[in-house]
Amino acid sequence: MLVLSLPDEQATQNIGAALAATCETGAVIWLTGTLGAGKTTLSRGWLQALGHHGAVKSPTYTIVEPYLLPCGQVYHFDLYRLNDPEELELMGIRDYFSAAHLCLIEWPEKGEALLQLPDLSINLAHESKGGRIMTATAHTDRAKNWLNKIAGHA
Repeated sequence: MLVLSLPDEQATQNIGAALAATCETGAVIWLTGTLGAGKTTLSRGWLQALGHHGAVKSPTYTIVEPYLLPCGQVYHFDLYRLNDPEELELMGIRDYFSAAHLCLIEWPEKGEALLQLPDLSINLAHESKGGRIMTATAHTDRAKNWLNKIAGHA
């Protein structure tokens, strides 16, 4: 587990970029936290570090936003507006999980029963000083390696 204080939006984007530099394709990342906690900000830093040029918005209404990047296919999910996890089955959720894809999933608890288990789960929480606290938990050996690399540079 890795716990970091992120004092501002730039720090949240920077940790996203640092994670992008260590993470591999074929990974599933769960992003949890309350509204406005910084899940999309972290995703923005991650996607831009992987080579995306342009805006990164939360796919709240589309549920998933695909990005074809130099490292491969990345899918950014936001399940906040999901009414029933079965909606994921109808959209073919299982097809998104592949050894060649990176999946960043905001609000995974809304569809947890149908999602692939994460390599890494990241929780962002508001800190009383105005920043955020990030708690990252590795669920696979390779994710433990990613966190060890991040901890060595934090």
